[in-house]
Amino acid sequence: MGIFSKFKNKKKGNREYYLSLDIGTEVVKALIFYIDKGEKKGVVIGSGRCKQKGGNMQSGAISDISGVVLSCKKAIEEAQKMANVGPVNKVVMGIAGELVKGTTTTVHYERAKSEDRIDLSELREIIQKVQEKAYERITKQIAWELGRDVEVRLINAAIVDVRIDGYRITNPLNFQGKRVSISIFNAHAPILHLGAIDTIAKDLDLEIMNVVAEPYAVSSSVGYEDILDFSAIFIDIGGGTTDVAVVRNGGLEGTKMFAIGGIAFTKRLAHDFRITTKEAEKLKVEYSHGEVVGELNDKIREVILEDAAVWLSGVELSLAEFAENDLLPSQIYICGGGSALPELQEALLSNKWVQNLPFSNSPRVSFLKPRDVARMIDSTKTLDSPQDVTPLALANLMVDIQDEERVLVQILRRIMRSI
Repeated sequence: MGIFSKFKNKKKGNREYYLSLDIGTEVVKALIFYIDKGEKKGVVIGSGRCKQKGGNMQSGAISDISGVVLSCKKAIEEAQKMANVGPVNKVVMGIAGELVKGTTTTVHYERAKSEDRIDLSELREIIQKVQEKAYERITKQIAWELGRDVEVRLINAAIVDVRIDGYRITNPLNFQGKRVSISIFNAHAPILHLGAIDTIAKDLDLEIMNVVAEPYAVSSSVGYEDILDFSAIFIDIGGGTTDVAVVRNGGLEGTKMFAIGGIAFTKRLAHDFRITTKEAEKLKVEYSHGEVVGELNDKIREVILEDAAVWLSGVELSLAEFAENDLLPSQIYICGGGSALPELQEALLSNKWVQNLPFSNSPRVSFLKPRDVARMIDSTKTLDSPQDVTPLALANLMVDIQDEERVLVQILRRIMRSI
Protein backbone atom coordinates (compact mmCIF):
# COMPACT_ATOMS: atom_id res chain seq x y z
CA MET A 1 0.00 0.00 0.00
CA GLY A 2 1.37 3.42 -0.99
CA ILE A 3 2.02 6.11 1.58
CA PHE A 4 -0.80 8.30 0.24
CA SER A 5 -3.39 5.55 -0.23
CA LYS A 6 -5.31 6.37 2.95
CA PHE A 7 -6.38 9.72 1.48
CA LYS A 8 -8.90 10.42 -1.25
CA ASN A 9 -8.07 12.67 -4.15
CA LYS A 10 -10.04 15.90 -4.00
CA LYS A 11 -11.21 17.62 -7.15
CA LYS A 12 -12.56 21.12 -7.54
CA GLY A 13 -15.32 20.96 -10.14
CA ASN A 14 -14.28 18.81 -13.07
CA ARG A 15 -10.58 19.58 -12.82
CA GLU A 16 -8.08 16.75 -12.87
CA TYR A 17 -4.81 17.42 -11.11
CA TYR A 18 -1.35 16.26 -12.09
CA LEU A 19 2.02 16.13 -10.38
CA SER A 20 5.35 17.14 -11.89
CA LEU A 21 8.29 15.58 -10.03
CA ASP A 22 11.88 16.63 -10.65
CA ILE A 23 14.21 14.41 -8.62
CA GLY A 24 17.37 16.48 -8.54
CA THR A 25 20.72 15.60 -7.04
CA GLU A 26 20.42 18.35 -4.42
CA VAL A 27 16.70 19.13 -4.27
CA VAL A 28 13.46 17.32 -5.12
CA LYS A 29 10.96 19.70 -6.69
CA ALA A 30 7.24 18.93 -6.93
CA LEU A 31 4.50 20.90 -8.69
CA ILE A 32 0.74 20.31 -8.67
CA PHE A 33 -1.11 21.64 -11.70
CA TYR A 34 -4.22 21.25 -13.78
CA ILE A 35 -4.76 21.70 -17.51
CA ASP A 36 -7.06 24.44 -18.73
CA LYS A 37 -8.24 22.78 -21.92
CA GLY A 38 -9.95 25.94 -23.17
CA GLU A 39 -6.75 27.98 -22.92
CA LYS A 40 -4.56 24.94 -23.65
CA LYS A 41 -2.33 25.84 -20.71
CA GLY A 42 -1.21 24.28 -17.46
CA VAL A 43 -1.93 26.13 -14.22
CA VAL A 44 0.36 25.50 -11.23
CA ILE A 45 -1.48 25.66 -7.92
CA GLY A 46 1.08 24.13 -5.55
CA SER A 47 4.84 23.75 -5.27
CA GLY A 48 7.13 22.01 -2.81
CA ARG A 49 10.83 21.32 -2.32
CA CYS A 50 12.91 19.04 -0.18
CA LYS A 51 16.68 18.94 0.07
CA GLN A 52 18.17 15.53 -0.69
CA LYS A 53 20.34 13.77 1.84
CA GLY A 54 23.88 12.83 0.90
CA GLY A 55 24.01 9.49 -0.89
CA ASN A 56 20.48 9.65 -2.32
CA MET A 57 21.78 10.57 -5.77
CA GLN A 58 24.96 10.03 -7.74
CA SER A 59 25.71 12.03 -10.93
CA GLY A 60 22.03 12.70 -11.48
CA ALA A 61 21.00 9.05 -11.03
CA ILE A 62 19.17 7.52 -8.06
CA SER A 63 21.45 5.59 -5.71
CA ASP A 64 19.24 5.21 -2.59
CA ILE A 65 15.60 4.52 -3.44
CA SER A 66 14.24 4.69 0.13
CA GLY A 67 16.02 7.98 0.77
CA VAL A 68 14.64 9.51 -2.43
CA VAL A 69 11.13 8.30 -1.57
CA LEU A 70 11.25 10.18 1.75
CA SER A 71 12.48 13.36 0.03
CA CYS A 72 9.77 13.10 -2.64
CA LYS A 73 7.12 12.54 0.02
CA LYS A 74 8.06 15.75 1.83
CA ALA A 75 8.14 17.82 -1.37
CA ILE A 76 4.77 16.43 -2.52
CA GLU A 77 3.12 17.05 0.85
CA GLU A 78 4.33 20.65 0.79
CA ALA A 79 2.89 21.11 -2.72
CA GLN A 80 -0.42 19.53 -1.63
CA LYS A 81 -0.66 21.84 1.35
CA MET A 82 -0.16 24.91 -0.83
CA ALA A 83 -2.62 23.65 -3.47
CA ASN A 84 -5.19 22.73 -0.80
CA VAL A 85 -6.05 19.47 -2.53
CA GLY A 86 -5.82 15.84 -1.56
CA PRO A 87 -3.28 13.43 -3.03
CA VAL A 88 -2.61 13.74 -6.75
CA ASN A 89 -1.87 10.35 -8.25
CA LYS A 90 -0.98 11.06 -11.88
CA VAL A 91 2.63 12.10 -12.29
CA VAL A 92 5.15 13.09 -14.94
CA MET A 93 8.70 12.37 -13.76
CA GLY A 94 12.04 13.57 -15.02
CA ILE A 95 15.07 11.37 -15.50
CA ALA A 96 18.71 12.41 -15.90
CA GLY A 97 22.18 10.98 -15.55
CA GLU A 98 25.15 10.31 -17.81
CA LEU A 99 23.62 7.13 -19.25
CA VAL A 100 20.42 8.84 -20.41
CA LYS A 101 21.20 9.23 -24.11
CA GLY A 102 19.43 11.45 -26.59
CA THR A 103 20.23 11.54 -30.29
CA THR A 104 18.58 12.16 -33.65
CA THR A 105 18.56 9.36 -36.21
CA THR A 106 17.76 9.78 -39.89
CA VAL A 107 16.63 7.09 -42.31
CA HIS A 108 16.60 7.66 -46.08
CA TYR A 109 13.95 5.49 -47.71
CA GLU A 110 13.61 4.92 -51.47
CA ARG A 111 10.10 4.05 -52.57
CA ALA A 112 9.56 1.42 -55.24
CA LYS A 113 6.63 3.32 -56.78
CA SER A 114 7.14 7.07 -56.53
CA GLU A 115 3.81 7.80 -58.21
CA ASP A 116 1.84 6.11 -55.39
CA ARG A 117 0.62 8.27 -52.52
CA ILE A 118 2.12 7.52 -49.10
CA ASP A 119 -0.47 5.83 -46.93
CA LEU A 120 -0.61 5.14 -43.18
CA SER A 121 0.80 1.64 -43.47
CA GLU A 122 3.86 2.77 -45.40
CA LEU A 123 4.45 5.66 -43.01
CA ARG A 124 4.39 3.30 -40.03
CA GLU A 125 6.96 1.09 -41.76
CA ILE A 126 9.32 4.02 -42.39
CA ILE A 127 9.11 5.27 -38.79
CA GLN A 128 9.64 1.74 -37.49
CA LYS A 129 12.89 1.53 -39.49
CA VAL A 130 14.12 4.77 -37.94
CA GLN A 131 13.39 3.54 -34.42
CA GLU A 132 15.08 0.18 -34.95
CA LYS A 133 18.20 1.91 -36.26
CA ALA A 134 18.20 4.36 -33.32
CA TYR A 135 17.86 1.58 -30.74
CA GLU A 136 20.79 -0.33 -32.22
CA ARG A 137 22.93 2.81 -32.25
CA ILE A 138 22.20 3.73 -28.63
CA THR A 139 22.76 0.23 -27.21
CA LYS A 140 26.15 0.06 -28.94
CA GLN A 141 27.15 3.48 -27.58
CA ILE A 142 26.27 2.65 -23.97
CA ALA A 143 27.92 -0.80 -24.22
CA TRP A 144 31.10 0.86 -25.50
CA GLU A 145 31.11 3.40 -22.65
CA LEU A 146 30.55 0.78 -19.92
CA GLY A 147 32.43 -2.11 -21.49
CA ARG A 148 29.39 -4.37 -21.23
CA ASP A 149 25.91 -4.78 -22.65
CA VAL A 150 23.15 -2.84 -20.88
CA GLU A 151 19.45 -3.15 -21.60
CA VAL A 152 17.89 0.22 -22.43
CA ARG A 153 14.38 1.46 -23.12
CA LEU A 154 13.03 4.27 -25.28
CA ILE A 155 11.51 7.00 -23.11
CA ASN A 156 10.96 9.99 -25.43
CA ALA A 157 10.70 10.47 -29.17
CA ALA A 158 9.96 13.47 -31.39
CA ILE A 159 9.80 14.01 -35.14
CA VAL A 160 12.60 16.41 -36.07
CA ASP A 161 12.49 16.56 -39.86
CA VAL A 162 10.53 15.03 -42.76
CA ARG A 163 11.58 15.47 -46.38
CA ILE A 164 10.37 14.06 -49.68
CA ASP A 165 12.78 14.44 -52.61
CA GLY A 166 14.58 17.16 -50.62
CA TYR A 167 11.50 19.23 -49.79
CA ARG A 168 10.70 19.71 -46.11
CA ILE A 169 7.11 18.94 -45.13
CA THR A 170 5.18 18.48 -41.88
CA ASN A 171 3.09 15.42 -42.78
CA PRO A 172 4.06 13.01 -45.60
CA LEU A 173 0.65 11.33 -45.82
CA ASN A 174 -0.80 11.37 -49.36
CA PHE A 175 2.36 12.86 -50.86
CA GLN A 176 4.08 11.29 -53.86
CA GLY A 177 7.82 11.06 -54.35
CA LYS A 178 10.85 8.82 -54.63
CA ARG A 179 13.07 9.57 -51.63
CA VAL A 180 11.66 9.95 -48.14
CA SER A 181 13.89 11.08 -45.26
CA ILE A 182 12.64 11.10 -41.68
CA SER A 183 14.69 12.26 -38.69
CA ILE A 184 13.53 11.36 -35.18
CA PHE A 185 15.01 12.40 -31.83
CA ASN A 186 15.05 9.50 -29.35
CA ALA A 187 16.00 9.46 -25.68
CA HIS A 188 16.90 6.10 -24.14
CA ALA A 189 17.64 5.18 -20.53
CA PRO A 190 18.94 1.99 -18.89
CA ILE A 191 16.30 -0.36 -17.47
CA LEU A 192 18.10 -0.06 -14.11
CA HIS A 193 17.35 3.67 -13.86
CA LEU A 194 13.78 3.30 -15.10
CA GLY A 195 13.19 0.51 -12.61
CA ALA A 196 14.23 2.82 -9.77
CA ILE A 197 11.80 5.50 -11.04
CA ASP A 198 9.01 2.91 -11.22
CA THR A 199 9.70 1.68 -7.67
CA ILE A 200 9.62 5.23 -6.30
CA ALA A 201 6.30 5.90 -8.01
CA LYS A 202 4.78 2.70 -6.60
CA ASP A 203 6.00 3.48 -3.08
CA LEU A 204 4.37 6.91 -3.39
CA ASP A 205 1.17 5.40 -4.81
CA LEU A 206 1.60 7.37 -8.04
CA GLU A 207 0.54 6.47 -11.57
CA ILE A 208 3.26 7.42 -14.05
CA MET A 209 1.84 9.27 -17.05
CA ASN A 210 5.23 9.95 -18.60
CA VAL A 211 8.94 9.59 -17.82
CA VAL A 212 10.88 12.34 -19.56
CA ALA A 213 14.56 12.96 -20.24
CA GLU A 214 15.00 16.35 -18.58
CA PRO A 215 17.09 18.04 -21.31
CA TYR A 216 14.38 17.02 -23.79
CA ALA A 217 11.73 18.66 -21.59
CA VAL A 218 13.73 21.87 -21.11
CA SER A 219 14.55 22.29 -24.81
CA SER A 220 10.88 21.72 -25.70
CA SER A 221 9.58 24.25 -23.19
CA VAL A 222 10.30 27.54 -24.93
CA GLY A 223 7.60 29.06 -27.10
CA TYR A 224 8.82 30.45 -30.42
CA GLU A 225 6.84 31.93 -33.28
CA ASP A 226 8.58 30.35 -36.27
CA ILE A 227 9.69 26.86 -35.27
CA LEU A 228 11.59 26.26 -38.52
CA ASP A 229 13.88 29.24 -37.85
CA PHE A 230 14.54 28.48 -34.18
CA SER A 231 18.00 27.22 -33.21
CA ALA A 232 19.58 27.30 -29.76
CA ILE A 233 21.75 25.51 -27.21
CA PHE A 234 20.17 24.72 -23.82
CA ILE A 235 22.40 24.17 -20.78
CA ASP A 236 20.75 22.99 -17.56
CA ILE A 237 23.22 23.14 -14.67
CA GLY A 238 21.94 20.92 -11.89
CA GLY A 239 23.45 19.78 -8.63
CA GLY A 240 25.30 16.71 -9.90
CA THR A 241 25.23 17.03 -13.70
CA THR A 242 25.07 19.50 -16.56
CA ASP A 243 22.64 18.70 -19.38
CA VAL A 244 23.26 20.08 -22.86
CA ALA A 245 20.68 20.05 -25.67
CA VAL A 246 21.07 21.37 -29.22
CA VAL A 247 18.06 22.50 -31.26
CA ARG A 248 18.47 23.27 -34.96
CA ASN A 249 15.69 24.59 -37.19
CA GLY A 250 13.06 23.73 -34.60
CA GLY A 251 14.20 20.13 -34.17
CA LEU A 252 16.07 18.68 -31.18
CA GLU A 253 19.27 17.25 -32.62
CA GLY A 254 20.54 15.57 -29.48
CA THR A 255 21.44 15.81 -25.79
CA LYS A 256 24.59 15.26 -23.77
CA MET A 257 25.23 15.08 -20.03
CA PHE A 258 28.39 15.26 -17.94
CA ALA A 259 28.93 14.86 -14.22
CA ILE A 260 29.84 18.39 -13.14
CA GLY A 261 27.21 20.51 -11.41
CA GLY A 262 26.70 22.85 -8.51
CA ILE A 263 27.90 20.33 -5.93
CA ALA A 264 31.39 20.36 -7.47
CA PHE A 265 31.72 24.10 -6.76
CA THR A 266 30.37 23.64 -3.23
CA LYS A 267 32.89 20.89 -2.46
CA ARG A 268 35.74 23.00 -3.83
CA LEU A 269 34.78 25.92 -1.59
CA ALA A 270 34.50 23.58 1.40
CA HIS A 271 37.99 22.20 0.70
CA ASP A 272 39.75 25.50 0.03
CA PHE A 273 38.13 27.42 2.88
CA ARG A 274 38.22 24.46 5.29
CA ILE A 275 34.54 24.66 6.13
CA THR A 276 31.70 22.14 6.12
CA THR A 277 29.77 21.37 2.95
CA LYS A 278 26.67 22.98 4.47
CA GLU A 279 28.61 26.17 5.22
CA ALA A 280 30.13 26.13 1.73
CA GLU A 281 26.71 25.80 0.09
CA LYS A 282 25.42 28.77 2.09
CA LEU A 283 28.49 30.79 1.13
CA LYS A 284 28.06 29.86 -2.56
CA VAL A 285 24.41 30.95 -2.57
CA GLU A 286 25.23 34.26 -0.86
CA TYR A 287 28.03 34.86 -3.36
CA SER A 288 25.70 34.08 -6.29
CA HIS A 289 23.24 36.67 -4.97
CA GLY A 290 25.97 39.33 -4.67
CA GLU A 291 25.82 39.34 -0.88
CA VAL A 292 29.57 38.77 -0.33
CA VAL A 293 31.93 41.74 -0.63
CA GLY A 294 35.56 42.67 -0.20
CA GLU A 295 38.48 40.27 0.05
CA LEU A 296 36.27 37.24 0.68
CA ASN A 297 34.39 37.92 -2.56
CA ASP A 298 37.67 38.03 -4.49
CA LYS A 299 38.88 34.76 -2.98
CA ILE A 300 35.62 32.96 -3.80
CA ARG A 301 35.71 34.27 -7.35
CA GLU A 302 39.27 32.99 -7.80
CA VAL A 303 38.23 29.48 -6.67
CA ILE A 304 35.06 29.45 -8.80
CA LEU A 305 36.95 30.61 -11.91
CA GLU A 306 39.28 27.59 -11.74
CA ASP A 307 36.42 25.11 -11.61
CA ALA A 308 34.43 27.08 -14.19
CA ALA A 309 37.22 26.41 -16.67
CA VAL A 310 36.90 22.67 -16.02
CA TRP A 311 33.12 22.89 -16.38
CA LEU A 312 33.48 24.78 -19.67
CA SER A 313 35.69 22.01 -21.06
CA GLY A 314 32.81 19.61 -20.37
CA VAL A 315 30.43 21.85 -22.32
CA GLU A 316 32.94 22.08 -25.15
CA LEU A 317 33.32 18.30 -25.37
CA SER A 318 29.55 17.88 -25.29
CA LEU A 319 29.09 20.26 -28.21
CA ALA A 320 32.00 18.98 -30.31
CA GLU A 321 29.98 16.13 -31.82
CA PHE A 322 27.17 18.48 -32.87
CA ALA A 323 29.73 20.72 -34.60
CA GLU A 324 31.09 18.01 -36.90
CA ASN A 325 28.69 18.64 -39.78
CA ASP A 326 27.16 22.08 -39.14
CA LEU A 327 27.63 25.39 -37.37
CA LEU A 328 26.49 25.60 -33.76
CA PRO A 329 23.61 27.94 -32.84
CA SER A 330 24.82 31.17 -31.30
CA GLN A 331 21.92 31.53 -28.86
CA ILE A 332 22.62 29.81 -25.53
CA TYR A 333 20.01 29.44 -22.78
CA ILE A 334 21.12 28.45 -19.27
CA CYS A 335 18.99 27.34 -16.33
CA GLY A 336 19.18 25.16 -13.22
CA GLY A 337 20.28 25.88 -9.68
CA GLY A 338 23.96 26.08 -10.64
CA SER A 339 23.41 28.71 -13.32
CA ALA A 340 23.35 31.51 -10.72
CA LEU A 341 27.16 31.53 -10.50
CA PRO A 342 28.22 34.53 -12.68
CA GLU A 343 31.51 32.87 -13.64
CA LEU A 344 29.67 30.22 -15.68
CA GLN A 345 28.01 32.81 -17.87
CA GLU A 346 31.37 34.59 -18.21
CA ALA A 347 32.99 31.31 -19.25
CA LEU A 348 30.42 30.80 -22.01
CA LEU A 349 31.09 34.30 -23.33
CA SER A 350 34.88 33.92 -23.30
CA ASN A 351 36.79 33.97 -26.57
CA LYS A 352 39.01 30.95 -25.95
CA TRP A 353 36.43 28.18 -26.26
CA VAL A 354 34.54 29.97 -29.05
CA GLN A 355 37.65 29.70 -31.20
CA ASN A 356 37.63 25.91 -30.77
CA LEU A 357 34.07 25.42 -32.04
CA PRO A 358 32.31 26.63 -35.20
CA PHE A 359 29.54 28.96 -34.01
CA SER A 360 27.31 30.71 -36.53
CA ASN A 361 27.90 34.01 -34.66
CA SER A 362 29.42 35.11 -31.37
CA PRO A 363 27.48 33.32 -28.59
CA ARG A 364 24.69 35.16 -26.78
CA VAL A 365 23.86 33.84 -23.30
CA SER A 366 20.43 34.28 -21.72
CA PHE A 367 18.92 32.91 -18.53
CA LEU A 368 15.95 30.63 -19.07
CA LYS A 369 13.41 31.62 -16.41
CA PRO A 370 10.10 30.10 -15.32
CA ARG A 371 8.15 32.77 -17.19
CA ASP A 372 9.81 31.59 -20.43
CA VAL A 373 8.18 28.15 -20.21
CA ALA A 374 5.36 28.11 -22.74
CA ARG A 375 1.77 27.18 -21.91
CA MET A 376 2.33 27.28 -18.12
CA ILE A 377 0.82 29.73 -15.62
CA ASP A 378 2.21 30.00 -12.09
CA SER A 379 -0.76 30.96 -9.93
CA THR A 380 1.34 30.42 -6.77
CA LYS A 381 3.75 33.26 -7.64
CA THR A 382 6.53 31.21 -6.02
CA LEU A 383 8.39 29.95 -9.10
CA ASP A 384 11.03 32.60 -9.76
CA SER A 385 14.30 30.69 -9.88
CA PRO A 386 16.14 29.11 -12.84
CA GLN A 387 15.95 25.79 -10.95
CA ASP A 388 12.14 25.90 -11.28
CA VAL A 389 12.39 25.66 -15.09
CA THR A 390 12.80 21.87 -15.20
CA PRO A 391 9.69 20.88 -13.19
CA LEU A 392 7.69 23.47 -15.17
CA ALA A 393 9.06 22.03 -18.42
CA LEU A 394 7.98 18.53 -17.36
CA ALA A 395 4.47 19.85 -16.68
CA ASN A 396 4.48 21.63 -20.03
CA LEU A 397 4.89 18.29 -21.82
CA MET A 398 1.72 17.03 -20.17
CA VAL A 399 -0.14 19.94 -21.76
CA ASP A 400 1.30 18.85 -25.12
CA ILE A 401 0.15 15.26 -24.60
CA GLN A 402 -3.40 16.34 -23.75
CA ASP A 403 -3.54 18.61 -26.79
CA GLU A 404 -1.78 16.31 -29.28
CA GLU A 405 -3.76 15.36 -32.35
CA ARG A 406 -1.11 15.19 -35.06
CA VAL A 407 -1.02 11.97 -37.06
CA LEU A 408 2.77 11.62 -37.02
CA VAL A 409 2.96 11.92 -33.24
CA GLN A 410 0.15 9.42 -32.73
CA ILE A 411 1.97 6.88 -34.91
CA LEU A 412 5.23 7.56 -33.08
CA ARG A 413 3.64 7.00 -29.67
CA ARG A 414 2.15 3.68 -30.78
CA ILE A 415 5.53 2.51 -32.07
CA MET A 416 7.20 3.62 -28.81
CA ARG A 417 4.85 1.40 -26.84
CA SER A 418 5.73 -1.58 -29.03
CA ILE A 419 9.51 -1.24 -28.59
